[in-house]
Amino acid sequence: MGIGFITWHLASHPEQLEAALAHKPPAIMLSFGDPGAIIPRIKAAGAKCLVQVQTVADAILAAKSGADAIVAQGSEAGGHGAHRGSLALLPAVVDAVAPTPVVAAGGIADGRGLAAALMLGATGALIGTRFFASNEALGSEAMKRRLVEGCGDDTIRTTVFDIVRKINWPRPYDGRALANSFTKHWHGREMELAEELESQHARYVGAQEKGDTATIVVWASESVDLIDSIEPAATVLKRIARDAEDYLRSGPALIAHR
Repeated sequence: MGIGFITWHLASHPEQLEAALAHKPPAIMLSFGDPGAIIPRIKAAGAKCLVQVQTVADAILAAKSGADAIVAQGSEAGGHGAHRGSLALLPAVVDAVAPTPVVAAGGIADGRGLAAALMLGATGALIGTRFFASNEALGSEAMKRRLVEGCGDDTIRTTVFDIVRKINWPRPYDGRALANSFTKHWHGREMELAEELESQHARYVGAQEKGDTATIVVWASESVDLIDSIEPAATVLKRIARDAEDYLRSGPALIAHR
């Protein structure tokens, strides 16, 4: 089992990394920010370090800093990220950091996505949204149901959920979530939201307590169209692996014989 951290957050909370390393995890994952000062501490503790990046430049920096694997995250991903799409970013990162292994993230929810990522040079995939809609995920049934009912066309990259929750994410990061009544009212009116922050924050906290998904954030990938059920995580994993293998085996049939 591994532990993940937001890199820029650790700059002001280094004790959290030390507490994690005291449990001797096999791996630590860092996302969002310069990992250069942190990776040596992780490796000195005997853990592997994965670093999630959103640009080729950040991938090169992570590899030079000693990352054991790079996670190339495209903008299709649910939750926080940046603005490059997976299809172009992934192979560029693979080429830039070879022979460091690269894992694909963003917009992958089934065997087709995994097979495509492997053909683009990835050694595997990091899948989030699909597994949030699983029995074991620590989320409410209402949020999981929203993922089943959701459509990729209804996702939006926005900062309004960070603003209302008083979380100061640095540029260039924003988050992809399912649009709801809150985004429809406030997206594009961020300065006004900041001016009404105290009252809107209190309203948001109340909505969280009620599980009101018309107000609270439900992070979601563009691949949410491909989620049609809430299942055990093992069932989802086995299906993705099996289907990816089937697609890869069928590839030669697509080549025209001369």
